[in-house]
Amino acid sequence: MMDRWLRNTNVVKVIALIIGILLWAVVHMEDSTLSGTGGTGVREEKISNVSVTPKYDSNQFYVESIDPAQVVLTISGKDAALKKALSTSNYSVELDLTKYGKGEHILTLTPVGFPPNVTVKVSPSSAKVVIDEKSNKQMPVTVNVTGIPAVGLKAGQPIVKPNKVTVTVPSGNVDSIESVRADVSVEKAQSPVSSKARLVAYDKNGKIMEMATINPAVVEVEVPITSPFTSVPLQLKLVGEPPRGFSVASLQQNTDKVTVYGPQDVLNRMEYYEGPSVNLGELKEEKEYTLTLDIPLRNKVTQLDPAKVEVKINIVPSATKTLEQIPLSIVGQNDGFDTKVVLPESGKINLLAEGAQAILDKVKAADVQAILDVSNLPPGRHELPVVFNLPTFIKKGPQQDFKATVEISAKQQ
Repeated sequence: MMDRWLRNTNVVKVIALIIGILLWAVVHMEDSTLSGTGGTGVREEKISNVSVTPKYDSNQFYVESIDPAQVVLTISGKDAALKKALSTSNYSVELDLTKYGKGEHILTLTPVGFPPNVTVKVSPSSAKVVIDEKSNKQMPVTVNVTGIPAVGLKAGQPIVKPNKVTVTVPSGNVDSIESVRADVSVEKAQSPVSSKARLVAYDKNGKIMEMATINPAVVEVEVPITSPFTSVPLQLKLVGEPPRGFSVASLQQNTDKVTVYGPQDVLNRMEYYEGPSVNLGELKEEKEYTLTLDIPLRNKVTQLDPAKVEVKINIVPSATKTLEQIPLSIVGQNDGFDTKVVLPESGKINLLAEGAQAILDKVKAADVQAILDVSNLPPGRHELPVVFNLPTFIKKGPQQDFKATVEISAKQQ
């Protein structure tokens, strides 16, 4: 029966037509599978949020803004080429600024890194860019010491190497640079803290200048850790006076101040530091004495800088001078009594003063106090010694033990 159909020409024609249709369909399906869309084999892909990459000399210029900063890419091509292009991350959108300087520019965006067998469209196709030149400024390094050292210790003045750096910023921001700072912690430190610290530039509002480049960006910092200290005047303790006929013409010490280390509560109350004693009574010749004396540790003080003081004292023959009409001063009066000097009647005395001629020439009667102390005395007449308060290196002449009489009486109502 099959042979009979095959000998029938009409049946053969029908079978041939069916086979032809089937072959066409198979080829068409294969072509569609390979090409992706239609018979052309070309399709499109969109990539959003692709960043614009500026190309420029970053040592000389600063890009303030790019608008838009991101774009959309439409890539078209055959499926295989498209897949290959999308599988790599070497592509970008470039903004070539190498031929442009400071100012505002609108420039075409260029896709780069794509194979030649795909077509790339950038949307939008151009961007507005603002460029500024860079400027350099020399700045000192400030160290911000944070934290508290171990109990009883104190952070000293930091040492920075180098202590000046170069800050590079857009020219419009160069006047805004306020400081360049390194932060170093001394929390619970018991010994000097040495570290490498990264530098940060700050503007006048205390904000970090992110666009700033600092060279060098890292410095070496050392923070000394010491006992608390203060610097106060050094006061020598002068004892006695040169023998009769000799006087101090000058006294010089090689340091007037001393740095004192010790407990903070002791330092807080310290207005001066009492140095070594100098016994003027032992200086019995006309000469310049040079004394090197240890400065004593007193009242929980742990260290002194300097630890010694050099004192030069010039001893010369004495001169004398009469200081006339020195008023007698009464101290220690009771408010309920009237107290007055009755002898000498004038209430004034003369004093023969002794001292080096150069010092004595400058002394006046007004520079001397003649004091009568009436503390705790009852009413009546009292003969009292006169105590003199004399300028430095001036003493009473020989055989001058003065006395004066005061009268104390109840105030009349």
